[in-house]
Amino acid sequence: MNILWAPDYPAMSRKAANIISAQVILKPDSVLGLATGSTPLGVYRQLVDWYGKGDLDFSSVHSVNLDEYVGLAPDHSRSYSYYMRNYFFSHVNIRPENTNVPNGMAADLDAECERYDRLIESLGGIDLQLLGIGNTGHIGFNEPNEDFDKKTHKVRLKQATIDANSRFFESADAVPKFAVTMGIKAIMQAKKILLIASGEEKAEVLCRSLFGPVTPEVPASILQMHPCVTVVADDAALSAVLKKYPGSVERRNAP
Repeated sequence: MNILWAPDYPAMSRKAANIISAQVILKPDSVLGLATGSTPLGVYRQLVDWYGKGDLDFSSVHSVNLDEYVGLAPDHSRSYSYYMRNYFFSHVNIRPENTNVPNGMAADLDAECERYDRLIESLGGIDLQLLGIGNTGHIGFNEPNEDFDKKTHKVRLKQATIDANSRFFESADAVPKFAVTMGIKAIMQAKKILLIASGEEKAEVLCRSLFGPVTPEVPASILQMHPCVTVVADDAALSAVLKKYPGSVERRNAP
């Protein structure tokens, strides 16, 4: 595992975007696993900027998103389908038919989950999976549990996750209580994983995820078992790691 330090959020975003852009340049038909939420926004802005300058070409890329809220249509302004179009897909030349987000409106969610797993397999798996980390240690919407949920599945969101995501809605009551999320198996089968984190509120859970016991009670801890993980985090998010395990962090400035 490589842990890369950045002084602040913009630098973290640039460093993470550099890793994704290198993946696309070296393998133009990459399958990218993509994430949503506030942390990846700077990464997407940087990729869009480099695309606008002619540095990147997404025309052969396929994407698979981690998750979607149950009950939100793709055109709902708080759906993750809308998020991806608004912040990334509509600003680059990725083909709409090559983008994939779970269908939270499916009449049969079990069948939709099975379809999504088959889709990922049909693409040959994920070349690079982008992850954020939730306050509960969740990756995607894989919440703390008694065991690791391997397959794409419907999940009841923890209250802490609902409260954290309420900033995107009118109130916590408006946040959907369920989501469809890619399972741990597909995430862990990605050839490379890029975990990003920002802010002091992520410091303790990030430290526990990277150096604590591997347990489904901290879902991100499973990443310790993956052979090719890069963590890019800003100084605040890495504060606990730097205090307890200072030698584990590469502290070069982000370009």
